[in-house]
Amino acid sequence: MASSVDPLVVGRVIGDVVDMFVPSVNMSVSYGSKHVTNGCDIKPSMAVNAPKISISGHSDELYTLVMVDPDAPSPSEPSMREWIHWIVVDIPGGTNPNRGKDILTYVGPRPPVGIHRYILVLFQQKTPIGHIDHPNSRANFNTRLFAAHLDLGLPVATVYFNSQKEPANRRR
Repeated sequence: MASSVDPLVVGRVIGDVVDMFVPSVNMSVSYGSKHVTNGCDIKPSMAVNAPKISISGHSDELYTLVMVDPDAPSPSEPSMREWIHWIVVDIPGGTNPNRGKDILTYVGPRPPVGIHRYILVLFQQKTPIGHIDHPNSRANFNTRLFAAHLDLGLPVATVYFNSQKEPANRRR
């Protein structure tokens, strides 16, 4: 039996959003000086702008990045699962999403109630994707169906963080 349990299993990322996979690419994600590790807390105010991401790999490899919230609008009633926050395709290996093509521009976390998981999933592409239609709605996105539609296979890297609504400023 394994001596440690995968945080993606504990956090129900594997199951709710993606199937079991073996990570094969390093993806480093940070908001400002805060490095994202599985299950860490990031305040919505820290995540207004897209995170800084670096991806390992070779420049002749291409990647797709998606960011979803499977807990929208509330973790106990995720009727909008998955809320899509970001899609970038054709990211060259060894670079970052700024070098890819934004299909859906980044929108930061805005959890209305409860603690939400925000999951960044990286797929390796078999071929360049170029243009694809962006989803009609950010609600009820499905990472698995998206990956199947583009023949992306299983993820090569995933990281997630938790976020919850910040207390309102009490000044009047």
